[in-house]
Amino acid sequence: MILDKNTKEKPEINYPTKWGFKIIGKDKDKIEEAIKSIFGDKEHSCKFSNVSKNGKFNSFSAECVVDSEEERDKLYKAFNEHDDINYVI
Repeated sequence: MILDKNTKEKPEINYPTKWGFKIIGKDKDKIEEAIKSIFGDKEHSCKFSNVSKNGKFNSFSAECVVDSEEERDKLYKAFNEHDDINYVI
């Protein structure tokens, strides 16, 4: 399924499911600390992904099992609002 502005309905996601976040920011160590802080005791994986061409941004792939859309949205919001994180995909 392709999701774009013409998509009329949300895709069906069955929970619990493994969900991935791409986390992007400037300071590699602070991003990693933020990811650990937001996940807390929740089992997760976190792997450095890439550094931007000019070296300004670092990205990490973070993954965990989410039990509901609410939990997924809560994690996304926490990443998005964190001062050391610039982008969440």
